[in-house]
Amino acid sequence: MSRSPVFNSSHIPAKRRGGFTLLELLVVMVIIGLLAGYVGPKFFGQIGKSEVKAARAQIDGLSKALDQYRIEVGRYPSTEQGLAALVTKPGEEPRWGGPYLSKAVPKDPWRNDYQYRSPGEHGDYDLFSLGRDGRPGGEGEDADLTSW
Repeated sequence: MSRSPVFNSSHIPAKRRGGFTLLELLVVMVIIGLLAGYVGPKFFGQIGKSEVKAARAQIDGLSKALDQYRIEVGRYPSTEQGLAALVTKPGEEPRWGGPYLSKAVPKDPWRNDYQYRSPGEHGDYDLFSLGRDGRPGGEGEDADLTSW
């Protein structure tokens, strides 16, 4: 009767018993670094695009509130009254039926105030955000976002 060999971990050399070698760990770290270097910029680029979309949606919502104000009052708020007239009744507006916004006037996604002028250079009013950099002009995420 022959005996089959029994697996015994004591017969395995000490350096082959478990764990990873330093070289294996370094290869995995390099692969993770390469993936992060490739995926990271694409991910953060999408965040910038979503901020631009959010600003456009807010400008659209503010434009609708301004139109409702004009329908009830007969004109758009003056530059001096600003967008605050959509939330708080200006003292001299007897036909004001607001508030026209359910919350306070929002800031743009970059935490800057929306710019408002009435009468505007491009229509009855100009409503715009100066973009990420907060300065006129610019390209990409720094570009101005307008209602016209």
